[in-house]
This record gives sequence, structure tokens and C-alpha cells, in this order.
Amino acid sequence: MMIDVKNVSWQRDETTILDGIDWQVREGEHWCLVGLNGSGKTSLLKIISGYAWPTKGEVSVLDNLYGTVDLREVRKSIGWVSTSLMAQLHEHETAFRIILSGREATIGLFTAPAEEDVQYAQELLETFGCAALKNRPYDALSQGERQKVLIARALMARPRLLILDEPCTGLDLLSREQLLAMIEQIASQPNGPALVYVTHHIEEILPCFTHTLLLKAGKVERSGETEQVLTAEELSRFFGVSVDIRRSQGRTWISLGEEAVVR
Repeated sequence: MMIDVKNVSWQRDETTILDGIDWQVREGEHWCLVGLNGSGKTSLLKIISGYAWPTKGEVSVLDNLYGTVDLREVRKSIGWVSTSLMAQLHEHETAFRIILSGREATIGLFTAPAEEDVQYAQELLETFGCAALKNRPYDALSQGERQKVLIARALMARPRLLILDEPCTGLDLLSREQLLAMIEQIASQPNGPALVYVTHHIEEILPCFTHTLLLKAGKVERSGETEQVLTAEELSRFFGVSVDIRRSQGRTWISLGEEAVVR
């Protein structure tokens, strides 16, 4: 079991952020976590990564029951890419050094990397078509290039679980599709990590994502195999308005139904 969340709730003061969450991610599965703003997505990720503690419930990640293990050790097997991390990196650091820093999950490179780490970082650059970015400073990279570097950085530690928290935010169409192609490439690797991809854009859910969880107001609205969750009926219930869907190239595209537009 990669993730096993049982009856997890989380409260801040008098506000319930998460309410009775049950979620299991098994080996070989890649999940999308879909929710509107304020649905509790980031809070759930913090709990899974051990940066927040649930008010109630039980959490086990990578067969480690939280409360019985050193979370600092567990986090070494979890890669997490988010826009908040992007803001912490040093602007003049090169893409290659940023990727290398992922080995120790530090902001900046403070020790001389081993030769095998240098080789692996180079391999990641070449695998994802980013070799030309190697010596560019971070502040000279586009938004899409920065996200690719962050994902490569997360892979440096060879994590068993990779969480991608809305990685396409702020990207134009071409940059988004290039990044999604990179993610699909990661998912296809035989010994690659389990993926949890967070978004509120249904069209970003790639064919490689076997399962989808819909999170609404801190509760699981629906979870299961992606093709069973991404139906017009389920999504209309989730968004609270009538939606139409079409499928193309293994992805689901939605639009508001005529009644919703009129209303």
C-alpha cells in the first residue's frame, strides 16, 4: 500500500478542513486528486507528507504507520513539487545544481555531489529533453522550464511516491502539454514512482492516471477508476452544475451544459 488514509479529519480552530477522509493508493496505481479552491487538497498533501497531523484518523504511507516512525526518514522517499517550492530557490543557481540539490532535499547545494549523482542528474536532463538548460541560471528559465527542473530535482532522490501539486499553474498551452508529456514519460517508467497529481482542471488528467479522487469541501465526493469517475453525471454532481464531456486522445474535456450557461 503506497498511501492508506483511514477516517482522517483535520480541524483548525473551529473550522473543519478535512472530514472523514478514506483513501487508498496501491502499488502500480497513479492518482489524480481533483478539487476546487478551498476543498482541502493541500491540507491532505501536508498530512500525507507528515507536515501536518490529523485531528482524527490513521495515516500510513509506503507501509509506514505515522506515529510509529521517523517522518524525516519517510519524507526521503516522497518527492513533492509545488509552486511554493519554486519561490524558495535561489535565482542565480543553475538548473543543474538545483537538480543535484534534490538528492538531499536542500535549498542550495552545500556538499560536493558524488560522481554517480552528477551522472544521474545529467541523465534526467537528457531523458526529459532539458540538456540545454543545464547551465542556465534559475531566473533565466521560463515557468515551464522551471517546473521541469523541479520535477527532475524531485526525482534525484529516487522517490517511491511523487506528488505534483498543480504543476501546470501559470503555463501556456504549449508549455502545459510539454510538461504533461514529461509526466506521462515518468509514469511509463517500469521502476518509477507512484504519482499523485493535483489539479482542478479535468483536461490535465492523462491516460496514465488510473484512478481519480474528487475532493469537495473537505470530503471525498467520489473515488475510483478514472473512467468511472469522469462521467458527465459524476462531474455535474461534483461541480454543482450541468456539464458536458467529450473524450479525445485518452483525456476528458468538459464544458458547461447549456442550462448552466443560461443560469
